[in-house]
Amino acid sequence: MVRHIILWKLKPELAGEEKEKVMQNAKRALESLAGVVPGLLKIEVQIQKLPSSNADMMLYTELENAEALAGYQKHPAHVAAANGFVRPFTAERVCMDFEA
Repeated sequence: MVRHIILWKLKPELAGEEKEKVMQNAKRALESLAGVVPGLLKIEVQIQKLPSSNADMMLYTELENAEALAGYQKHPAHVAAANGFVRPFTAERVCMDFEA
């Protein structure tokens, strides 16, 4: 199994209701990939955080293997979700992939 984890900081100009809407839309779009992308076993987007956090959103995914991760990354539904609801609003992105 491969775990794919991403942390995002959103653009600093996003604040208040606008920032909350962006996070809710990203969560909905990414979590809708469950059952759509082959080899994607679990997907969760966390937007509720403690004050000690220095990221705005986290993506946690479990995939069958490295090949499934490669397929996920180029799957049209994932690309559409990322390009439409995440990338335009992101200032920083950190990713870690590992076998579990």
